[in-house]
Amino acid sequence: MTDWPILSTVTFLPLAGALFILLIREDGASAKRNMRAIALWTTILTFVLSLLIWIGFDNADPGFQMVEKADWMDSGISYHVGVDGISMLFVILTTFLMPFCILASWESIDKRVKAYMVSFLLLETLMIGVFTALDIVLFYVFFEGGLIPMFIIIGVWGGKRRVYASFKFFLYTLLGSVLMLLAIMAMFYQSGTTDIPTLLTHDFPANMQTWLWLAFFASFAVKMPMWPVHTWLPDAHVEAPTAGSVILAGIMLKMGGYGLLRFSLPMFPLASIDLAPLVFALSVIAIIYTSLVALMQEDMKKLIAYSSVAHMGYVTMGIFAMNQEGVQGAIFQMLSHGLVSGALFLCVGVVYDRMHTREIAAYGGLVNNMPKYAVAFLIFTMANVGLPGTSGFIGEFLTLLGIFRVNTWVALFATTGVILSAAYALWLYRKVVFGALTKESLEGMLDLSAREKLILYPLVVLVIFFGVYPAPIFDATATSVEALVNTISISLDAAHSAVAN
Repeated sequence: MTDWPILSTVTFLPLAGALFILLIREDGASAKRNMRAIALWTTILTFVLSLLIWIGFDNADPGFQMVEKADWMDSGISYHVGVDGISMLFVILTTFLMPFCILASWESIDKRVKAYMVSFLLLETLMIGVFTALDIVLFYVFFEGGLIPMFIIIGVWGGKRRVYASFKFFLYTLLGSVLMLLAIMAMFYQSGTTDIPTLLTHDFPANMQTWLWLAFFASFAVKMPMWPVHTWLPDAHVEAPTAGSVILAGIMLKMGGYGLLRFSLPMFPLASIDLAPLVFALSVIAIIYTSLVALMQEDMKKLIAYSSVAHMGYVTMGIFAMNQEGVQGAIFQMLSHGLVSGALFLCVGVVYDRMHTREIAAYGGLVNNMPKYAVAFLIFTMANVGLPGTSGFIGEFLTLLGIFRVNTWVALFATTGVILSAAYALWLYRKVVFGALTKESLEGMLDLSAREKLILYPLVVLVIFFGVYPAPIFDATATSVEALVNTISISLDAAHSAVAN
């Protein structure tokens, strides 16, 4: 693995699969079946190769590993990729979820199959690139490039209001990213480089840090999304096809949190310390407000979408606690949420494929004729609530523990979100699954098919496994998180010394 460009292989293998699909003529059922098969096997192979990254990763090394670098532009911008303990697991999460997205679309997507599969494979390449890029311009290209295939996926294969939702998604995220582009230009003129490892050691002036932090935060806050720039997410989720919702919640929302960890905290530590109270306030509002909004929803996807905003509130709160527990909890929460929220949207997709409605009132009593579905849905619901023994508990507990060490009032208000999440999640489960099977339209619904079991059962196993044994994730992230926290502590001590002198 020393000489093999494993990161480039994993990043661009989906793109190679997409190019192969483009060579197939789209005429008939056999062609569509071949396109689906190529997309599926490409994503499976990408996931298997990505596991080699984890196997070859040195948990004791806090720096970037498996680094590849080559000249890209004469101005000093280079193709520079690598992973550390923070980014490596997000690469694995991305490659893990993609085969489930292809399987979830196997029967529901029957029109423009070639374009659909190509869009998803292109999206996978761009998402992996976000987590491996070590040049800030390269990062921006991947970060913004992902908007295009997701815009197409929502706008072409979405619901009735798909065009409105896709444009809203695109414009919101693009507007925030324009400010980040201006900040990147300012950083280049100030430091003379776009190399991320070099920028991590560059000491930006305190007043400049504040403006750079705000510019980056504008982009990352929309991407996560944070309150009050979250309004694009429910529309995008409701209109997106099932696989689109899985990727939005499972991966694309995590790009904002990853950006805060990669750029905002280590590059602008003084601004991060000064503006942490603002993040705490926005996080608490997001947790409480969007949980209350979720309680009022009549659409299953909208309820889960608002739940995602609330759970991202725990992530931002943990990140800006800026201690070992908070940051590791935030990373674990993002990884867990990627599994749990993706699984919940897949569960909605299972019943939507049968009934073609997501209205909560249209269901009830599914436990009577879909017991296997009811059990899987229950486990994911419990994980979403944060029940001990599931992966959802570990992240929430650690973020609350981290913030409790910093501000007990913030921890107190944030904890109310745990109660509210139980309220809306259990209400949804009771309305959909429990009760008598009185609606005639539901009586003929069959339990999970072999394909649906293949999608949901691995997620059930992982949600329980990491809830009981989270050590593999903590072992991978601990050293890099400790280095990040120490960097912030050193900057804070230096600032205090400068003020004292």
